[in-house]
Amino acid sequence: MLKKLDYYIIKKFLITFFFALALIMLITVIFDVSEKLEDFIDKKASLYAIIFEYYIYFIPYFANMFSYLFVFISVVFFTSRMAYQNEFVVMLASGISFNRIMRPYFIAAGILSVLSFLLGAYLLPIANKHRLAFEDKYIHNQFVNNQENIHKQIKPGTYIYMEHYSVASQTGYAFSMEKFDTNNTLTYKLVSDFIQWDTTKNKWKIFNYYTRRYNGLLESLQKGSEKDTLYSFYPTDFAKREDVIQAMNLKQLDDHIAELKLQGSPNVEKVKMYKYQLFSMPFATFILTLIGVALSARKVRGGTGLHIGLGLAISFSYILFMQLSVNIVLGVGINTILGVWIPNLIYALIGLVLYRFAPK
Repeated sequence: MLKKLDYYIIKKFLITFFFALALIMLITVIFDVSEKLEDFIDKKASLYAIIFEYYIYFIPYFANMFSYLFVFISVVFFTSRMAYQNEFVVMLASGISFNRIMRPYFIAAGILSVLSFLLGAYLLPIANKHRLAFEDKYIHNQFVNNQENIHKQIKPGTYIYMEHYSVASQTGYAFSMEKFDTNNTLTYKLVSDFIQWDTTKNKWKIFNYYTRRYNGLLESLQKGSEKDTLYSFYPTDFAKREDVIQAMNLKQLDDHIAELKLQGSPNVEKVKMYKYQLFSMPFATFILTLIGVALSARKVRGGTGLHIGLGLAISFSYILFMQLSVNIVLGVGINTILGVWIPNLIYALIGLVLYRFAPK
């Protein structure tokens, strides 16, 4: 059962957090408007579209992104003030253990971590879909696919290849397709100068092609200059920005990962990391809360300013280390789940060491 002490600390925690977050989001929006104002004017974005089709979705996206940092800053700020006003001395002197004082901190951290998970896994994908659509329309230049020598498995046993794909003309150059049977034996091969999407028929059109069919030792050859055909891939498969995964919920991420595995895409691990971070990042709330209390509960010369300075240094190093872990996983190829959780494990250990030396 919660007591007055619990309500007191939880209230301080949540009010400080949401106030700090609202303040930084106001500053972020002001800077973002100043940066993108020229794009808004050039592409004639209406005020209604800017507010209700972009910033109403932009704010929750960046709020969730910065929430872990501001959990830490909030804890450091109000805990340091409590320590400076000798509130911890009074609580400890009255027989309340430091472990008991930590309970409301973790309750508040639990509330924020659950909100963050629900927001990131289910609500933000909906918001990001609108935000990304606005950015594609009013901010980004037309997407260009810079991939060379594109290989994809479009369904089991069927592979396609293109030297290059033009998003603007929806054309793939030096196109070929191969089909293999269950014994991994080549049964069909098509080679074409280029393949182009016909927007009126919603079909692919292949130009200057020949096909070979294999049946044991028998081989049949067919040539043609132009042909309409249906394939199980579409222009949108080659015109997706990498940030499109931000508009996917957990079920859609699983489906996308399965699709990328089928295609043999090199981006599988990157998408898996994004999915695992939806689970690992909310735990950062507890870890940063633990570190923040352990750092700030002792009254020191320099007061709140020193605590905030130390807090910022640790929180930014944590964020930097999380980004480095992403690069390590993608570059070295270590287990994706382990790579995502390494920063949490290391900083949880740091938090426990700091907590050991906190005033008891």
